[in-house]
Amino acid sequence: MSDNSYDVIVIGLGSFGGAAANALAERGFSVAGFEQFQPGHDQGSVHGGSRIIRQSYFESPAYVPLLRRAYEGWEKLKVESGRDVYDLCGGIYVGDPASTVYAGSLAAAVEHDLPHEVLDAEQIRARFPTMNPQPDALAVYEDNAGYARPEETMFANAEVAARKGAELHFSEPVTHWAATPGGGVEVVTTKGTYSADRLVMASGAWAPRLLADLGLPLTVERMVFYWFTPTPTAALPLSAYDQANHPIYIEETHGNGQIYGFPMTDGLDGGFKLGFFRGGTPTTPELIDRVVHEEETRLMRARATQFFPGLTGPIVQAKTCMYTTSPDEHFILGLHPEHDQVAMMTGCSGHGFKFVPVIGEILADLAMTGKTDHDIALFDPQRFG
Repeated sequence: MSDNSYDVIVIGLGSFGGAAANALAERGFSVAGFEQFQPGHDQGSVHGGSRIIRQSYFESPAYVPLLRRAYEGWEKLKVESGRDVYDLCGGIYVGDPASTVYAGSLAAAVEHDLPHEVLDAEQIRARFPTMNPQPDALAVYEDNAGYARPEETMFANAEVAARKGAELHFSEPVTHWAATPGGGVEVVTTKGTYSADRLVMASGAWAPRLLADLGLPLTVERMVFYWFTPTPTAALPLSAYDQANHPIYIEETHGNGQIYGFPMTDGLDGGFKLGFFRGGTPTTPELIDRVVHEEETRLMRARATQFFPGLTGPIVQAKTCMYTTSPDEHFILGLHPEHDQVAMMTGCSGHGFKFVPVIGEILADLAMTGKTDHDIALFDPQRFG
């Protein structure tokens, strides 16, 4: 490594970029990473204290092998960093018999022999009395689910990567990048110009700008998530909503709009977090409306109390974030079609965070060898033409 010259440059040190920098540094490569914000920021897609991790994956059984590897990576990151980056409190996926949430979760669990239980509506109520499922609702329950902490994950990957020798530049935005005639890359930031043999692009909602030459069919959506206070009763004290007694959950019955959320993870004063999955409004990182409006909160409360009748107390807080979504809602992960020295990850479509450790490993594979042993055919960047 010479001044401003590296084996690999990573653009974006949020979830996937931080994990890629960590994996590359562990393999002994000289790495420089660039991020426009500070670690743990709330301007992108990776904040809010919790993100679901699960294995009975209704989006496609093809994700399950990656999830198994990701779980190994979560534990490794927890040990290496000393940070509490994830917790398993169980997960329940509730829907009518034909719903993707229920039927897809069951299909993935059966195909990959994942430990699970099938519960009917009466059993759901008996196990988790906070819930009021529809009479014909069914659920897949798995113990091996829970949540990861996004801010802690960003701090953990940055700290461990730096310890392994990565040079990380925070508060240094990238203005543009270019492939060089010799097969490398040049990256220009607000503070300087840098070169490398390889580039990892993990720029989240900024990907449409930094990968504009590809014309990828990406949509950035403004999403909102909320923390409501349950109203306690003698039969349902606040402790019924705590992570010691309550799983993460996803629910969609007869097209009523999929919701997802978490138990109280920050004590009994922190609120019960949930949100709609998808259905956001198109935006850009520069134009996103960060104000959560009363009508949005009213609609969320009305939907939330269909399934959780006790969520009638005050709202604790609400925050916005961005989903970067592909047309088929699968990731875009692979080599740049025109510059094979560039590996990229985008289009997480709101369900990518649980894969952080394994995606970091895959990006490191692709950057340094152009291939990976993981099956990522589903995520081919060229599938849209």
